[in-house]
Amino acid sequence: MQQLTIAWQDLSDDALRGVIEDYVTREGTDYGDQPVSLARKVAQVRAQLQSGHVVIVFDGESATCSIVSREQLRAAQDLQNTIDTE
Repeated sequence: MQQLTIAWQDLSDDALRGVIEDYVTREGTDYGDQPVSLARKVAQVRAQLQSGHVVIVFDGESATCSIVSREQLRAAQDLQNTIDTE
């Protein structure tokens, strides 16, 4: 599985907003019992990208982008390295 990290700064404002909106409206994204507006969700994820807590990854096999925590990315990379060395 080939995943590339994409710097959020390399995307246009429209492209970045599209990636974030796709992520926050995805089935299974949970924001608890309180309703949260789309604008607020987008702002929260943008802040997480800017702080470096989450990153944008592009999956070459599925040709899709997602947003994952740095910890999730490291775990996936470690797993892939283990598989590659076996």
